[in-house]
Amino acid sequence: MAMNLHHSLRALTLLGLSAGAVAVPAGASAFGTEPLGLTIGLTPTISSDYLFRGISQTRNRPAVQATVDIQHGSGLYVGGFVSNVTFLGANARQEADALAGWRTTVSGISLDFGGIAYTYPGFENRPASAYDLQYVELAAKASFNISDLPLPAKVLAFLNYSPNYQLESGTGLYVEGGLELALPHDLTLAGRGGYQWIQNNARWGSPDFANWSVSLSYRISDFVLTAGYFDTSLNRGECFGGQKICEARSMLYLSRTF
Repeated sequence: MAMNLHHSLRALTLLGLSAGAVAVPAGASAFGTEPLGLTIGLTPTISSDYLFRGISQTRNRPAVQATVDIQHGSGLYVGGFVSNVTFLGANARQEADALAGWRTTVSGISLDFGGIAYTYPGFENRPASAYDLQYVELAAKASFNISDLPLPAKVLAFLNYSPNYQLESGTGLYVEGGLELALPHDLTLAGRGGYQWIQNNARWGSPDFANWSVSLSYRISDFVLTAGYFDTSLNRGECFGGQKICEARSMLYLSRTF
């Protein structure tokens, strides 16, 4: 997120444990609790930074994160995401997000409809003139696998809406599209591009902005190693009072799926 400037999720937009915000570079494997009809997935991740829609949430420092996903056979699910964060001028040190929604498949298209609450335990909204970091989003995701190409591909689309975005900056709308290609030797090449609109840009701290990324992931058993390049359309002068958290960067992620 941004302070005076935030994030996701979580490769972090968060949706079905996927944020916006670059949080989890690959989907979690899962173990089942069959009597209850539940499937549980857990993915711890370490990364060289924590980006949310292209903007660093740790002021260019490493992050330790975890996601959990609990889904019922009906498609209903709940989940969570936690990470360390560091914002200029704020005492927030942790982010803890709660997710809930419903997943289904229609004509081969995987659909995910849900909501995300972004919270910062321990954050004190002081001084009195400061605006709140915490906010909620409604989220929709669609993905479609294309198997009759030389390389199997997945097309993705995301839509996130907040009635009052972070820092009480009014209506927020985020759209993103992506493409993933399955390469030989357990490699996956992915590209994403998105755009964030904010109603009150002066309160938020930057103009509306685009972000994009390209990454390469390698799966080794239950581990996934991802290297990527990430950037935004914001220059230094537009980036929350001249901070260096919106600039282009290369990143590394290592996750373990359970």
